Amino acid sequence: MSDLREVFITGTGAFLPGAPVPSARMEDHLGRIAGRGSLLGRRALRWNGVETRHYALDQQGRATHSNAGMCALAVRAALENAGLGVEDLGFLAAATTQGDYLVPGHAANVHGELGGRPMEIASFQSVCGSSLMAAKAAWLSVRAREHDVAVAGASEFSSRWFRPAFYEGTALVDAKGRLRAEADYLRFTLSDGAGAVVMEPAPRPGGLSLKVEFIDLVSLADRFDPCMWAGASVEGRTDPLATWAFEGPAAAHAAGAVALLQDFELLKRVIRAWVGVYLRKVDEGRIVPDRVDHLLCHYSARSLRDEIVSLLEATAGMIPEEKWFSNLPTVGNVGAASIWVMLDAFLESGGLKPGDRVLCVVPESGRAFVGFMMLEAVG
Repeated sequence: MSDLREVFITGTGAFLPGAPVPSARMEDHLGRIAGRGSLLGRRALRWNGVETRHYALDQQGRATHSNAGMCALAVRAALENAGLGVEDLGFLAAATTQGDYLVPGHAANVHGELGGRPMEIASFQSVCGSSLMAAKAAWLSVRAREHDVAVAGASEFSSRWFRPAFYEGTALVDAKGRLRAEADYLRFTLSDGAGAVVMEPAPRPGGLSLKVEFIDLVSLADRFDPCMWAGASVEGRTDPLATWAFEGPAAAHAAGAVALLQDFELLKRVIRAWVGVYLRKVDEGRIVPDRVDHLLCHYSARSLRDEIVSLLEATAGMIPEEKWFSNLPTVGNVGAASIWVMLDAFLESGGLKPGDRVLCVVPESGRAFVGFMMLEAVG
């Protein structure tokens, strides 16, 4: 008889800082590069379909929250939703693209914000997919009987990368004050916020819980160069030695190597690779589309959703769009936190009933990664 236990998500929580910022005011909130509006930015907003989003910066560029602080607030909300407190928590896995510090790890700082008591922690630093990396660690810790209460949390403070001073005076801005596309698009794509889920070995009494059937993580980094990165120039990103080839941080900044960047031509190839991984899961019987009642697929833009749908429609792997749930228009792309913010909103929508199966898909453009989590609602 196996010693492994079933694991259930018994609570979810989300935190979104500040009042919603409409897309029309977004660029003024972040600040205009060289004082002028971005032509690419306006197109990006049409592509991504985001109407409002949240920032942990006020209109003067001052931080209202830390990255770890937002994550701690989401963790507390998830624990409260599960009927638990910080004192019940045994294992904390925390994910982000970039924490408040270069060192130490994100989970240590989230624990510091949470307080409570000594506990086991694990930090996961990637891009959007780090949420499911943390979730798998939390799931396995409960499944293997090491902990009875584990939390997977994720948070992002992307807006602090997007202030004009991050780009002005660097190689990313040309003589006319125009920002390179690799940087400009992301300014109009990413939002701030946090989300978390609580995992336990039994369902929550008197309400719906989500049994975790599996969490599969697939890296394709052996096939692709970095697609979304920070720490290297656009030209030097394919050479790991070039990321440290600058004479100090000021030189790296001047070269545009400190900014968050993305290669959009490569992204088009990565999208096809994500879909290929999903279709292999379908062919293997790991995912049976007809048995999926709800799909929560993280994507950064409505145009990317359209691309994914167009690739799937001619296959046996297509899940009808009426089964898809997204809150992208109201919260934007919250990076690693997106899937937990989305799951929390989905549960609040009241569209779930016992026996329903929920597939969560988190693709990541960082260096071509995609994760899958299958859940079943139990009463």
